[in-house]
Amino acid sequence: MFKSLLALLLTVSGLKAFAQKTTITGYYAGDEAHLDAYNHYQLDYIIFSFCHLKGNRLHVANAADSALIRKMVSYKQTHPGLKVLLSLGGWGGCATCSPVFATKKGREEFAASARELLAYFKADGIDLDWEYPVVAGYPGHPYRTADRQNFTLLVKAMRNQFGPNYEISFASGGSTICVDSSFEWKKVMEVVDKVNLMSYDLVHGNSTASGHHTALYSTPQQLESTDNAVRKMIAAGVPSRKIIIGAATYARVFQVADTTDHGLYRKAVFDHAISYKDLYDSLASRNGFIQYYDPVSKSPYAFHAGRKAFVTYDDSVSIREKMLYVKKMNLGGIMFWQLMDDKPQDGVLNMMYSVRKNEE
Repeated sequence: MFKSLLALLLTVSGLKAFAQKTTITGYYAGDEAHLDAYNHYQLDYIIFSFCHLKGNRLHVANAADSALIRKMVSYKQTHPGLKVLLSLGGWGGCATCSPVFATKKGREEFAASARELLAYFKADGIDLDWEYPVVAGYPGHPYRTADRQNFTLLVKAMRNQFGPNYEISFASGGSTICVDSSFEWKKVMEVVDKVNLMSYDLVHGNSTASGHHTALYSTPQQLESTDNAVRKMIAAGVPSRKIIIGAATYARVFQVADTTDHGLYRKAVFDHAISYKDLYDSLASRNGFIQYYDPVSKSPYAFHAGRKAFVTYDDSVSIREKMLYVKKMNLGGIMFWQLMDDKPQDGVLNMMYSVRKNEE
């Protein structure tokens, strides 16, 4: 009797775990005027981007940013399940993170100021977007090996200040070097609620060859992928449910050296980015582009042979594959950078929401 009851409980528990909702998180780096155009009801988390350091304190830059945060929080009145996080840093926005967080005083003053801001705005948590601890990020920004330990001490100081009342998440670079070097994974994940894996920009502005910038799976020619990073993190002790994988609402365009293999994995230099809301006008066949799909990496790409222009991006097919991957690997959810680059209707957010609605 006891064994049968235990088996039943384990079965129910397993079904419950399988049925856990795939969360959808969107960063937002736009202005207040455009925010209403997007369907916040399809989001579980919206992350204000960005706050910065002023001395040792978390700082909201101006009145317009404060108004935007209040607008986000106001959505909770009609969408009570929505959580609003304030993010620190971003690319180019964490110039003093390494020296400030190297000191106990800096960490503790930051944690206290973060709690004060969350209480003031009635927001739900902090997302740390330090690009990057230990690894070179924005040109000229300092970084050091000790960032790895200091990041752990930082999130512990935050948890001591926050208690269980506020969430803590952070963004991790999706490259092998970031995953292997930047964090003390077991220690950090005991304290934080989740990690937002930036599984995009895997082929970036400094890359010397074209490839898939937001690949789901590795290929013989390209190790860097969402799956590569996720498996490394799980092997390092990260609970799978705390991993949120990333998708991109923008394309990267590379100028390639030749037309072999439709420009894929060729010598190249980065040219520019295109927001998703403008992408399909740019890639229309009338403009000379042909669209392709890589079944190994599960990634779309496009190529203009005459201009030798190679374009890498996410689309409805790759978004669905990523959503299915979240379920397959029992991950916590999916996020994207960023809402302002998306189409207000029938964009990446809508794709994510539709897949979740149909699959869960």
